[in-house]
Parts: sequence; C-alpha cells; structure tokens
Amino acid sequence: MHEVLRLDAVGQAEAVRSGAVSPRELAEAAIAAIAARDGELNAVVFPRFERALAELDAIPPGAPFAGVPILLKDLGWRQAGEPYAAGSAVREGAEVTEDGHGVRRLREAGFVVLGRTNTPEFGSTISTEPVAFGPTRNPYDPAYSAGGSSGGSAAAVAAGMVALATASDGGGSIRIPASLCGLVGLKPSRGRVSLGPALGEGWSGFSCPGFVTRTVRDTAAALDVVAGYHPGDPYDAPPLPGPLAAETGRDPGRLRIGFLTAHPRGDVPEDPEPAAAVGAAAALLASLGHDVTPGGPEALADPAFAGHFGAIVAENLAAQVDGLGESRGKPVELDELEPRNAAMVSLARTRTASDHIRATQWVDAFRRRMAAWWSAGHDLLLMPSLGVAPFRLGWIPSDDLGLALGRTGHAVAFTSPVNATGQPAISLPLHRTAAGLPVGVQLVAAYGREDLLIRVAAQVERARPVTHDAMGGSARGKG
Repeated sequence: MHEVLRLDAVGQAEAVRSGAVSPRELAEAAIAAIAARDGELNAVVFPRFERALAELDAIPPGAPFAGVPILLKDLGWRQAGEPYAAGSAVREGAEVTEDGHGVRRLREAGFVVLGRTNTPEFGSTISTEPVAFGPTRNPYDPAYSAGGSSGGSAAAVAAGMVALATASDGGGSIRIPASLCGLVGLKPSRGRVSLGPALGEGWSGFSCPGFVTRTVRDTAAALDVVAGYHPGDPYDAPPLPGPLAAETGRDPGRLRIGFLTAHPRGDVPEDPEPAAAVGAAAALLASLGHDVTPGGPEALADPAFAGHFGAIVAENLAAQVDGLGESRGKPVELDELEPRNAAMVSLARTRTASDHIRATQWVDAFRRRMAAWWSAGHDLLLMPSLGVAPFRLGWIPSDDLGLALGRTGHAVAFTSPVNATGQPAISLPLHRTAAGLPVGVQLVAAYGREDLLIRVAAQVERARPVTHDAMGGSARGKG
C-alpha cells in the first residue's frame, strides 16, 4: 500500500499542500488500492476513475482538501452525470442531473470523487447484501458483514482504499457499519446537513447524511465542509460555537454520562460483546474524569416505539417506490423488489394517511420524553452502536422475513430511537472480539451538540488510539 493512503484525509491534504505528493499521485494510489482490494470486498459499485483524473485540473485553487480522494454512498449524495441505483435493479440506468448540496460542497473543497459505494436496496436494512450488486464483505473477515446501509463506504475506508467516504443514517446506517468496520461514524443532528435540492427530508426526518472515517478529526473536518442550512430546508440545526475541527483539541470538562449495556425495553436480548464494549468504555470515560453512572431515558423502555418507527419507515419506502413508478412511466410491481422491501411496501399500503400522522405525532411525544433526560442534567448517553455481535453475511435471511425483521429489530434497538429524536450520536471503535472483529460504542448528545461529541470523542481517541489493521493486503480471516 502507498504509505500516503495510511494518512487520514486531513493528513493527505497536508501532504498535498507540502508538495510531498501531488493530487494525481494521491488519486492514482487510491485507484490502485481499490483495484487491489475491491474484487474481494465489493465495496465500489460505480467506479469513475478516468473522469476523476480528468477533473484534477479543475480543483479550486486553495481548496482545503485539494486532491484528497473520496467515495460517495450510492444512496443520497447525488452527483450530476453519474448513475444512481440506491442498491436496486429497479433504478437501473437512472442518472442524476444535478449535484446534491453536500456533493457540491465536497467538490468545492477539493475532494476527488472516485466512485459510488454499495448499499442494500433503498438502504432499508443493516447488512449490505443487495441482489442487484452482491454482498459487501468486511475487511476484517470476508465471511462477515460490513454492516449497512453504508456498508460499502465503511468497507472501503477500513480497507484503506480512501481515508473517508460519505454515508447516511436513518436507523443506524452510519453507526452500525462504523462499529463493524472499526471506524468513527457520527450521525449529525437533524438539519445539520441539507438533503437538498432533491429532498427536504429522508424517512420523515429520521435520515441524516454524514461520513465514515478513521479519525475523529476527519469526521469533524468533513462535517465542517458540508454542514449548513440551505433556503427551503425544512430543518435548521442549532448553530455550533465554531468549526467542529477546532473542537478536537478542547477539554470537554467533567461530563455527566449515563450508560446502558442492556436495553431497557426488556425484549432485546443482551449480547455479551456489545455489553463488554460499553462496560470497558464506561470505565475508560470514568478514568478520564467523567461522572459515569448506569441509566438512561425512561422513554427507551416504551414497547410501542418499534412499531411506530417501522411503520413510518415502511410508508416512506412505499412513497419512494411509487415515485419511481411515476418517473419511469409504469408502476413498480412488488416482485421487482427484494422480499423485505416488498413486505414493507405491502404493509404501508394497508395504512391510511391518518395512521401516518398519528404515528408521527407519537414520535413527537417520544422525542420530548427522550430530551427530558438531557434537560435534567445529563450530558451524554453511552450505549452499544449495534445491539448484536458482529454477524456473518446471510445472518439476516432473505427467505424468512419474520426472522430477518426480528434480528434487525434487536440490532437497531439502540440506534433507531436516536434517529427518531434527531439527536447527534457518534460510534467509536473501542472493542474487539476474541477473533479480532471490531465492536463500537455510541455516545449520544442533546440536539445540536455535535461540538460536545467531537470534544469527548477526541479525548477518548487520544487515550485509546486505534490500530486500523485491515488496511492493505487481504482480509485476514476466511470465516
């Protein structure tokens, strides 16, 4: 592996500015890394190498990330002139006509887009195994899932193809792949990053764009590039005190942190790996001077949450599928969809507009109940990033929907409530299984407090540096 690829994106940008490497050399090194690793991992579904190299001369002078390679998740993150499948054969041949605001800002900052990454069909599950493009494999062991729905992005970053890649999170889809691939993954506050101009919101506000990275400073710096309100956006997150990149060196102070190793709802089996990860993280945070005690919001115990959340997601998926039918001039038939999505669309079509509004009103009340815990004096909540241990490809079966939905529900039990509330949450790579597979933990802050998350995440990173040993070479296990 070219040694410059071991640097994070901030380090690569510094190498370009110093003249240690040219943008072309950096891009060509990343292209070579993708060629060497992607046949095994299947992370990149739409490469655009020649176009990327041709665009190097158009990088804006003085751009902060001039020449730094990046990959875009093939869900959201629209780029003009490029394919956009969203993991589905239904969208075969679809091409985007206009850059999304986030993609435009990335390109203005000097990032070089090398391609688009694999995602499950319409991003509706937590393992990247779309029928249309095949499974993405975990660089730590190719028999295991890289997670989803940002699994292609996470696998590419963990394998050292690029230093960072775009992602999105509607129920855990940044934090879960970050956990499984040993990365940093921050789901921003609702409204922090615009989904425009194509969309105002995703999944009724549950879904947020973001990144998977190898360092906290990359996460902070990348969010600084794309964050910001655009006229017409339905949400505008509270202003931050300054650039997130500046928060990486600031002392977070003594924080009051609650933690959960088991889900308070009672119907989610406690898995020893996530529980051990949270226990170790709690001890580390206490050693750093924080006040760490068991407990969390009472609202998390409400058994009605999963049903309302799942119904809203299904209704959004049905609307998306109906829109695709209109755009192509003929309805999308259920047998064109993967069984999971066909079942969700079928469920949504039995519900009324009144059902949808009542579900969103229930979530509104849930959000207020959750926020009360932070308002009462807590700063952060520590929980698993994923409610289950790292899992093999195929663990979420395509031929048993009941089992698939049950396993998915347990896996997202700690992440999806934070999508419903719109709060920011970050997954940090602080644990490994006995087999060496990464297990992340997440910290959740009050709405709008990404600055606090970055401060404490950087403090944790300094205290417990991470070795990214899946970079370069073949994935080490064979299952």
